[in-house]
Amino acid sequence: MLVLGSDHGGYELKTAILEMLQEKAVECTDLGTNSSASVDYPDFAAKVASAVSSGEAQLGILICGTGIGMSISANKFSGVRAALVHDEFTAQMAREHNNANILVMGGRVLTPEKGKKLVEVWLAAEFAGGRHQQRLDKISAIEQKVIKD
Repeated sequence: MLVLGSDHGGYELKTAILEMLQEKAVECTDLGTNSSASVDYPDFAAKVASAVSSGEAQLGILICGTGIGMSISANKFSGVRAALVHDEFTAQMAREHNNANILVMGGRVLTPEKGKKLVEVWLAAEFAGGRHQQRLDKISAIEQKVIKD
C-alpha cells in the first residue's frame, strides 16, 4: 500500500503520478490536496508520514513546490525516512542505500514526465542491506535517543 500527498505546488505532479500508478495497478491512496488552491504543506506531510510511521502504509510519496518543506515535516515522524530526489540516481540510492519509505519531489522543479520516471526508478530499486543497514540502525538509535530526551 502506497499513500500520496501534496500541497498546491505539487498538485499537478501528484495527479500525473497517481494516474500512472493506477494504470500500473499499484495499490495507492491519495490523501490530498485535491486542487491547486493554496494549502499548508505540513498538513499533508503529516497525513502521509503518519500512515507510513504507523504501518498503515508501506510507502509514501510527497510533493510540494520544492520538496524541501515536505521532507522536513515528514522526517519528524518515527521510522520515516523521507528522501528528496531530483534525478534517477538519487531516486535509486534513496531506496538502495537509505531504504527511503517516502519519496519526496518538487512539483515546481520537475516535469510530470521526470517525476513519473523517478517514481518508477524508486519503486523498482531494492534496499541493499549490509553496511547500509548498520547505518540505518545508527539513525534509529539517534531517533530513539531524541524521543527519550
